[in-house]
Amino acid sequence: MAEEPVQVKMPAFPPDLPMTAALSIPPHSLSIVVPFYNEEDNIAPLVKRVHEALAGYQHPWELVLVDDGSSDATVDRGLQCAREYGPHVRVVELTRNFKQTAAMQAGLDAARGDVIVTMDGDLQNDPVDIPRMVARLLNEDLDLVAGWRQNRQDGLFLRKIPSKIANRLIARMTGVKLRDYGCSLKAYRGDVIKRVRLYGEMHRFIPAWMATVTTPRRIAEEPTTHHARTAGVSKYGISRTFRVILDLIAVYFFMRFRARPGHFFGSIGLALTAISGLVLAWLGWVKFGLGEPIGGRPLLIVGIGTLIAGVHFITTGVLSELLARIYFESGTVRSYSARLAPPLAADEAWHKPD
Repeated sequence: MAEEPVQVKMPAFPPDLPMTAALSIPPHSLSIVVPFYNEEDNIAPLVKRVHEALAGYQHPWELVLVDDGSSDATVDRGLQCAREYGPHVRVVELTRNFKQTAAMQAGLDAARGDVIVTMDGDLQNDPVDIPRMVARLLNEDLDLVAGWRQNRQDGLFLRKIPSKIANRLIARMTGVKLRDYGCSLKAYRGDVIKRVRLYGEMHRFIPAWMATVTTPRRIAEEPTTHHARTAGVSKYGISRTFRVILDLIAVYFFMRFRARPGHFFGSIGLALTAISGLVLAWLGWVKFGLGEPIGGRPLLIVGIGTLIAGVHFITTGVLSELLARIYFESGTVRSYSARLAPPLAADEAWHKPD
């Protein structure tokens, strides 16, 4: 028996789509990257919505669907969409769940467009904003246009308030002034974003990572539409706040000391050894100048411990300099594993205007 189609409640999208043909957009090719994880009820409506939003688009585009090791029917429904709409809809299937950052990196690696747009697969981002963001990216000669969910349709205490605090903290520490780091809807210049490698859970800090290969003056934000989730389950919780703090420390370190980690660790080591030198010099004066015993003084333990810690930090700085050289000279390691797919020619599998 034929399987009955699944009825999915669609978000209340605006009824009138923008006249994309009326936008003045320089010639380019566009790749839209969407990571999915257990979103079987959302993938088909999203593919349909993308085609509706880009119905009048005057430039070639492709849609890259990345399945992050889903345990439901997400892959099957993605492949069904690819058969239904054509070869410009491609599915990248990861061999297991590598988390969102690795899935996004897999999509970026598979994307072939001059401009790459990323978005979530939960139907909360609206593809209707894509042409406007791409137009601003190219017309204003930017490298990144980040979405800004002005009217965010999420819970106040678990999502909005923690996000506001995190956004201000990230902007202050990284120097990239954005009001919504958490919005996945972003438009990138392809040759710039491909110079950034994403690991761990660094997808939240892509604008900050972009600032390591371009100037923050070429990064802007654009108000975007945001819808409440109508199907599936959110993959985020309050526990991500702690991960954000740890990731922010890593981002800060890489932005300031990625090419010179020895300066970071060496500075701490020199400061500790200097303190240790002062402490031990004072104790030496007490011992040999004043003739007082120092063996039972806690300050002796502090001085020796500080000296050992300082030497360790200096040694770590030297080793980190060696690792930095390896890091910059080898860029072949990837943070995911995907099933092999036949390569495509440069002019193959694009959705082109009539």
